[in-house]
Amino acid sequence: MKGQLTWIEVQDSIGWIKINRERKLNALNRKLIDQLHDRIINFQNHRSVKVIVITGTGNKAFVAGADISEFSSFEPEQAAAFARHGNQVLFDLITQLEKPVIAAINGYALGGGLELAMSCHLRIAVQHAKLGLPEVSLGVIPGYGGTQRLPALIGKGNAMEMILTGDIISADKALELGLINQVVAAEKLLEATIILAKRLMKNSPNSIKNAIKAINASDSTLKGFKEENLQFSLCFGTTDFKEGVAAFLQKRKPEF
Repeated sequence: MKGQLTWIEVQDSIGWIKINRERKLNALNRKLIDQLHDRIINFQNHRSVKVIVITGTGNKAFVAGADISEFSSFEPEQAAAFARHGNQVLFDLITQLEKPVIAAINGYALGGGLELAMSCHLRIAVQHAKLGLPEVSLGVIPGYGGTQRLPALIGKGNAMEMILTGDIISADKALELGLINQVVAAEKLLEATIILAKRLMKNSPNSIKNAIKAINASDSTLKGFKEENLQFSLCFGTTDFKEGVAAFLQKRKPEF
């Protein structure tokens, strides 16, 4: 697995995808997003795979966010294209997939990491996991569907509070809000994920596919996702964005 961005395995009809950037807290970059896309498509077309699981290496992070160094110098047009690409090839792909996808959250799920988890159909988190969308502290907003998927999961008021404060919450709080489906001890994550996958696999694959499509139709507002993309891009090149990124890279508090 050394040197690979992701690791995959099929076991008992479960397709496992493990993100392998532990030193970077499994942060997302374009190369990783594209590889995750390929892994997802591979499992979608793999007849023996009934359920897909995404998790991270190590015990610190599921995905601790996006790799800020990759987009810190973007202008608005570049930022819009960057977010659209990620949404099209990965986040929207997962949400609309015909097979259920479980996020096994083994640690931090922040920014793009939480957006990745929210694009999955179900979420299990370890007790020590921390979840949040802290983009406003960087002078930007969520750009991978977070402003749309979070309200759908926890309600507009709670989503407003999480996004506007940038607060990071515990797994127990996330469960209380309905952001995740289960909280388990770290040593039970694998077992709990397999149990949930088997509960799904005992049902009709065609009915699962149709149910996913029907449920997604209830909150598929293209206007909202387009507005997010526009507002995300308009943050780039601003004084606030430059200060937020500089503060993050210098490990200090931003001065807006």
